[in-house]
Amino acid sequence: MEIHQLIGYGLAVLVGISLGLIGSGGSILSVPILVYVMGIQPVLAAAYSLFVVGISALVSGFQKAKDGLVDFKKVLAFGLPTLVAVFLTRKIIVPSIPETMELTDYFSFSKRLLIMAVFAIVMILASWKMIRPMKEAQTLKSVNSLTISLVGLGIGLVAGFVGAGGGFLIVPALLFLANTPIKKAIGTSLFIVALQSLIGFLGDVTQQPIDYPLMLSFTGCSLLGVVIGNRLSKVISGEKMKTIFGYFVLGMGIYILIKEIWFTP
Repeated sequence: MEIHQLIGYGLAVLVGISLGLIGSGGSILSVPILVYVMGIQPVLAAAYSLFVVGISALVSGFQKAKDGLVDFKKVLAFGLPTLVAVFLTRKIIVPSIPETMELTDYFSFSKRLLIMAVFAIVMILASWKMIRPMKEAQTLKSVNSLTISLVGLGIGLVAGFVGAGGGFLIVPALLFLANTPIKKAIGTSLFIVALQSLIGFLGDVTQQPIDYPLMLSFTGCSLLGVVIGNRLSKVISGEKMKTIFGYFVLGMGIYILIKEIWFTP
């Protein structure tokens, strides 16, 4: 085993810690680790990420459910439309995108750049809402199940496109649109992330050459992190978790954008 693989597996533990602690961030970490450390192409890395995050989030979700921190009604209202969107995106939309897109005779960009740039931009936009202090009035807002389902559909399209579980979008949506306390939003997000990630992976099984030993080893390291993250979540306040999460997402988004635009040939 090469040194970069050992580093990648070590960093995989952080994927699980992020999921166990803040109910998200698994894909935000796993995709860059798989691409930049393990040397896997973004489209294939997105497929691996869906499996790793799906299994890790499911295990963490069951642990949250034991503590009463999962709203299963919102899992259905939010999760089902998201599942459909992720599956169709991974099965139909992503494979149909050409490897190179030419806008003019002098300007073209790759499928890799498109996926990673969209990933980074969405992360930066999501982080802004999480970093801002939440006023009491914001927690009183609530919307109906149809609106929640439509938001879930949109998040599923984005999550499927970039190979993300979508928790970095789901947690803010549950928090600000569905009147969900932060710790319950995290627990609920984990089940939604798990379902949509695993369904999205099924859409990739016949489309991508899967290296199962690598993917399962990476998943095992992530599960170790889940155990650590869940224990940490019991001693850190919800508001502090929200702010930490926001800055984490912002930093990763800026890094990916700079890396892909200026430092990737």
